[in-house]
Amino acid sequence: MTTIAIIGAGGGLGAAVARRFGSEGFDVALISRTQAHVDALATALDEEGLSARGFAADVRDPAALSWALNAATAALGPIEVLQYSPVPHPDFMKPVLRTTADDLRGPIEFSLYGPVTAVDQVLPGMRSLGRGTFLFVNGGSAVQPHPDRAGTSVAFAAESAYARMLHDALADDDVHVAQLIIPGAIVPGHPRKDPTVLAETLWTLHRDRSDFRHFADDLDG
Repeated sequence: MTTIAIIGAGGGLGAAVARRFGSEGFDVALISRTQAHVDALATALDEEGLSARGFAADVRDPAALSWALNAATAALGPIEVLQYSPVPHPDFMKPVLRTTADDLRGPIEFSLYGPVTAVDQVLPGMRSLGRGTFLFVNGGSAVQPHPDRAGTSVAFAAESAYARMLHDALADDDVHVAQLIIPGAIVPGHPRKDPTVLAETLWTLHRDRSDFRHFADDLDG
């Protein structure tokens, strides 16, 4: 079996996705900024009978992110599925009239340069496999910009455009690209936004390989 790499792996959605894909036989590479964090999550998953390893990288550091993905491939095997779902920093969500050009640097590095780096690193392996899936997870501001969250609105829109172009460009390579929009917060117990429900949705996007954009719930007004 091959590997799913979860960039931005945490104890909520990341753990749920790890369990869902792991139950299908995938090895799981957990990537986030803190090694102790992903090691603890990997240990918990291992105790459940899944195969998981943690790798530390800041998505705003291209060299570190490339190293983590390369190390995951070396340790676990080819990456067939890559999920990009790190949680943006609160500083990225300033009101538009208080947002400067410098304020946009971090969000763009986080939500555009990070995904581009990740795709560049793993796409050759997917092509060698003859298949692959990129799963981009974004908040509602990716499609409905909010004046109080200017940084993520701008950066998520850029990530969305990049992912949509990938979807079209890679179709003939049997590499599927999908985006899941999660309006508002991930809410345990919610019928559509509980982490386990969202993990099932992401598994379905990988399995069914249908359209590009999907919504976990209705957009806020």
